[in-house]
Amino acid sequence: MQFPPGHIHIAVKPAAIVAFTILIAGGLWINWPRRSLAQGPGMSVIETPLTTPWRPKDRNAKYSGPQACVKCHQEESMHQRATAMGRALEPVATSEILRAHPRLTFRTGPYAYEVVRRGDQSFYTVSDGKDTISEPILYTFGQGKAGQTYLFRHNGAFYESHLSFYRETGALDFTIGYPRDVPRSLDEAAGRAISIDEARHCFSCHGTGAAFGNQLELDRLIPGVTCEACHGPGVDHIAAMEARKFQNKRIFNPGDMGADELAQEFCGSCHRSAEQVSSNKLLRGLISVRFQPYRIFTSRSHDPDDIRMACIACHNPHENPVQDQSFYDAKCLACHHSGESLKSTARAKAETEQGQTSKACPVAQRLCVSCHMPKVEFPGSHFKFTDHRIRIAKTGEAFPN
Repeated sequence: MQFPPGHIHIAVKPAAIVAFTILIAGGLWINWPRRSLAQGPGMSVIETPLTTPWRPKDRNAKYSGPQACVKCHQEESMHQRATAMGRALEPVATSEILRAHPRLTFRTGPYAYEVVRRGDQSFYTVSDGKDTISEPILYTFGQGKAGQTYLFRHNGAFYESHLSFYRETGALDFTIGYPRDVPRSLDEAAGRAISIDEARHCFSCHGTGAAFGNQLELDRLIPGVTCEACHGPGVDHIAAMEARKFQNKRIFNPGDMGADELAQEFCGSCHRSAEQVSSNKLLRGLISVRFQPYRIFTSRSHDPDDIRMACIACHNPHENPVQDQSFYDAKCLACHHSGESLKSTARAKAETEQGQTSKACPVAQRLCVSCHMPKVEFPGSHFKFTDHRIRIAKTGEAFPN
C-alpha cells in the first residue's frame, strides 16, 4: 500500500489495528502540535533522523537479536545487555521496578492515582472521585536510574503517563516537563496522547528494530538499546563472517566515525545534538543539562575534531558510566598538563610533546569533574545530572546556557 507523503504507516498486532484506526479518524495523524507538555520540550520537539547507517529505512532489514552477538562478542554483549541503555525499554511483564513496587499511589487535587500489579500486568489508574480511567501499562521507559515513565493506550492513542516513578523518592511524582498545577480534566490527569511520529522517536531511541524510515512496527521491536540499535541489523553481518568475507563485514561501526560526527550525529541523534538544541529555544535553559552532546559542544575549549572530546573518550558504550569521579582524572590529563608540569620545565615539555597542551589546574590534581563538570538537578527530576559543559564552575553562578 502506498501512503501519501507525511503519513506514517504503523504495523502492529491485529488487536491494535482498531485502536490506530480510531487514532487516524480522530485527526491525530497529522499536524500534531510541536510543543510537548511533558518529557519536553525535550522529548517531542526533536525529530529522529528517518534514516541513518545504523537505523536503515529498509523494512526488509533483518535483525538477529542480541543473543546472536554473544557467540563472537561475549564480553561486550554480557556487559551491554545489563546497562541502563540495554534496558532502556521493557514490556511491563519484565519490569523490575513494577514487580518490586506492586502498589504505588499519588494524589494531586481531586485526582487519586494508583499503579497496581496483577500477575504480569500493571494497571495505571486515575480517578477524580466520580469517573475513573484505568489502562494496562504496555511499556516502561527507563530503568529507574533517575526515573521510569509509562506508556499505555487510551481512546485509541498511545499515552505518556502523567506520573513517573523516581528512584530517589521510591515513589510516583509528575513526569519531567509536566506543569505541577492540578490537571484541568481527568484525561489530562491521566497523561498526554502522543503522535505517531513521537512514538517512533521514543521507540527508536529506547528500543531496537521497530522503527525504519517514517514507519513503526512494534511486532519487530527488540526491547532496549541492543547491539543492533547502534551497529545496525546483524543478520547480513553474521552471514558474511560465517562465509569469512572479512573485507565487507556488512555491519556499521561507530568507532570509524570522526569525533564530531560521533558525538553530534550518532550519540546526539538521541541525546540531543548542538544543532538540535541551538535551533530550538524550547530546549535551552536548565533543561539542556540533560543533553550531553550539546553541553560538551558549548565548552570553551571544545575542539569538534579532537577524539579526546568525543563521548567514547570517557564512556564505554558497552558498560554503564563509571560513578567513581577519580576514574575521569586520566581522561582530563589526556589534554591538560599535570600539576607536576608547573614545577618542572622538563615535565611540561614532555607532556606538550605527548599532546597535553591545555593548562594545568592550579587548584587540585584529582577529582577534576567534581569542580569542572558539576552535578545539576533539573526541578522535578529528583536526580542530579552531570553537566557536560566543561568549565570553571563557581558557587552561586547562574546556569550557563
